[in-house]
Amino acid sequence: MPEQRARKYHQDRVAGTLRDEITAMIEGQLSDPRIAFAYVSQVALNPGGKSALVYITVDGGPKEEEETVAALMDARGYIRHELLERTGKRHVPDLSFHIDRSEKMKARIDELMGRSRGRKKPGAASGAATSSTPTSESK
Repeated sequence: MPEQRARKYHQDRVAGTLRDEITAMIEGQLSDPRIAFAYVSQVALNPGGKSALVYITVDGGPKEEEETVAALMDARGYIRHELLERTGKRHVPDLSFHIDRSEKMKARIDELMGRSRGRKKPGAASGAATSSTPTSESK
């Protein structure tokens, strides 16, 4: 059990380092015009550490997202080389870039929840509150 915990801790630490370093490269070192304003939201390492899924959030529409992912996929070799130099590790996992849609999905769910709250009837809310109060039968 402690070995699993140590392995998980190590993976989380490596993933955090990769996230920070790749974000720094996107912000300042990669000069590809196809890369829109983006940051790395999550890095998921496979259990063996041979490959990693890099989830990025792009400020823009679907076209900017596609172009940014394509540019990052083209720059994978350069990014891995830079990660080797920056981190001093013997091995850097193969990188695969994907769009992180969780923020947009969360915003959409919040929007829908707001709409559904606006549609509730005034009597429905008070009816639910009275049904949860204890009655003399339950005592």
